[in-house]
Amino acid sequence: MIKNTKLYPIFQALFSALLFGASAPISKILLGRIDPVLLAALLYIGSGAGLLIFQILEKILCKKDIDEAGLTKRDFPWLLGAVIFGGILGPIIQMISLKVTPASTASLLLNFEGVATTIIAALFFKENIGKRVGLAIVCILSASVILSWNFTGQWGISLGALGIILACVCWGIDNNFTRNISAKNPYTIVMVKGLGAGTFSLILSMILGNHLPDFKIIFMALLLGFLSYGFSTVLFVFAMRNLGSARTSAFFSAAPFISTILSFILLGEVPGVTFAFALPLMIAGTVLIIRENHSHMHVHLYMAHEHRHCHTDGHHNHHHPGIPDSVYHTHYHVHERMEHCHPHTPDLHHRHAH
Repeated sequence: MIKNTKLYPIFQALFSALLFGASAPISKILLGRIDPVLLAALLYIGSGAGLLIFQILEKILCKKDIDEAGLTKRDFPWLLGAVIFGGILGPIIQMISLKVTPASTASLLLNFEGVATTIIAALFFKENIGKRVGLAIVCILSASVILSWNFTGQWGISLGALGIILACVCWGIDNNFTRNISAKNPYTIVMVKGLGAGTFSLILSMILGNHLPDFKIIFMALLLGFLSYGFSTVLFVFAMRNLGSARTSAFFSAAPFISTILSFILLGEVPGVTFAFALPLMIAGTVLIIRENHSHMHVHLYMAHEHRHCHTDGHHNHHHPGIPDSVYHTHYHVHERMEHCHPHTPDLHHRHAH
């Protein structure tokens, strides 16, 4: 099965990108009927409420709880930061910027989230990035500058495009905060984030005097939130456990291309000259990171933590009588010091210095 291969976290990241990729063009359509702050609120309420219903149904139908490690007090500062930057600031800035930015341009600019995530991961969380990843960042950053520049009339920066980039920086901070709690139950993380951020944004929209649209628009916003912000983020967190924040964001870079295609289909937006120059750079940057192969002799120091795992990955060498090594389970466990060489990414067990 794909679940027992290295392809599974890549599949999770790409499917997450597919779901999130649909958000920009569909949100652009909804923005004609609903205010930006209110739409951001409904999207995140939909993500949190949808996952809450999903967990309840799974418990009733499957008669079992999701086997994941729970959140602790030490996790809440990271979760609060993720809520503020990723659940409140990022979506509100994006929705306001979408009103004055073509969905196709905004979709491609969302690739900057991967750049922001990688730079923040390297500078503040000491996640290793090699020459290949560095070159990829230059490609994507160059494409973002091209798309952000206003060539019509006076030269300058497009404020709408600049807003999309600022939203990506917020999500880059969010991704790195979430990485620090990615070992815990992703459903709980996204549910708390969605309901917390959505409630705050809803109160803010009411203060600003926003009016609720008809039920059909509300339902579409909630459903889009569940799929593009809820389930998509759960898959993203699962992938981040195994790939690290920088690499997961690289695979997530497929989302803007999906958004761009949907923008052409749903909105009939024809790309401009800048799009033609930026697209090859975005593709080159994405391919560079996907083809990265990082392998060297490294040391695992003593570590004790709790997360979902099996015993076939070469890093969980303890055993349980009567439980096959391939069965996934969750409990507090210890890693003894170990030294070996194999290809790896900055996952839960490979956040060593270089």
